[in-house]
Amino acid sequence: MTEIRVLTDEAQCRAHHGLFRRAMHWSPAEDDKWEIIRQTYEPGRTHAAFEGDEMVGTTQTFGCSMVVPGGAVVPHAAVSRVGVRADYTRRGVLSALMREQLSTLSEPVATLRASEGRIYGRFGYGLAGRVRFLRIDARKAVIPGSPVGRVRMVDPDTSDKLLPELHTAIGLDRPGQISRWPGWWAIHQERKGAAENLVTVVHSGPDGDDGFVSYKVSEDKDFKHTMEIEDFAWANADAWRDLWIYLTRLDLVDEIHVDAALDDPLNWLFEDPRVVYTKDVYDQIWLRLVDVPRMLTARTYGVAEPVVIEVRDELLPANDGCYRVSPDGAERVEGPADITISVELLGAVYLGDTKFSDLAAAKRIEGSRFDEADALFAVPVAPLCSTFF
Repeated sequence: MTEIRVLTDEAQCRAHHGLFRRAMHWSPAEDDKWEIIRQTYEPGRTHAAFEGDEMVGTTQTFGCSMVVPGGAVVPHAAVSRVGVRADYTRRGVLSALMREQLSTLSEPVATLRASEGRIYGRFGYGLAGRVRFLRIDARKAVIPGSPVGRVRMVDPDTSDKLLPELHTAIGLDRPGQISRWPGWWAIHQERKGAAENLVTVVHSGPDGDDGFVSYKVSEDKDFKHTMEIEDFAWANADAWRDLWIYLTRLDLVDEIHVDAALDDPLNWLFEDPRVVYTKDVYDQIWLRLVDVPRMLTARTYGVAEPVVIEVRDELLPANDGCYRVSPDGAERVEGPADITISVELLGAVYLGDTKFSDLAAAKRIEGSRFDEADALFAVPVAPLCSTFF
């Protein structure tokens, strides 16, 4: 019988990490890597599945915060390191782990990055945010005008100290963005140390540092140089534009790759918008509403007549019920409901990436007054999470 335990000592955590990596077809971390990785194991946040004395499954959360539509910041659990030993798959191990994890979370919302799209809907996670993968022809990328601030290159030691402080100062302004915890920075800095040719530059405006970008440039056998944007944050439009001026005016760069929000206006920076090409759009944020009443109250809503939404949650039945959503907020009410929706699909519409009318057209939800619900849940900017975990 599968037993779920919270891990308490370093040896167990290292076994946990090794099992997760093996489930992803990676080799276990070597000793020097583990010294950094162990900093990411927070007390009480690591679950493992056991069959007798054998560990057969893993999951973990990181505590941070997330922005919701309207700008409020709520406690958030970043779910990661989910894996099941290959000889124990299809036996309910993952289900037991997910149930236990969700039932013990203190945060009202959780997100994860899904290795496979069909896995997490049955645990209440909905696809709530997507990202564009852009290719920029740097040889033709011309941004008119001159920078208004200053861009300076910083050495690795400086960036290790400065970037966590600057990221916090810049803040979170787009739905889906999350804060970064100390363990995240520890891993990020280790990855930077292992990355060849990683460069970090910082932008300064009239009020001081207000943006940064980290990138690396590689050369292929045909001497073509490709820049990969690893991390990019800015506090205002001037910092964003100046950093792109810097990136596109570098010598010996043929192409730039970057992830961006669906509504990112990058094309309009350039004299020729065609230098920016969308290579792909893929899923990014999978969101689980752990405390539906709290999360519906946390965000703001657009202008429309009130709609009553009935939510169904098989794993967390305390979320079951009807909620009246209006421009003034949300509250639990008695029925009847205009719309009936499962918790994973409510998660899909929560940040504004998906509309109720789209789900209705696909026969995924039942009811009426979908246009009013769309207007209530509409957001001015597309969701994005620029922090990978």
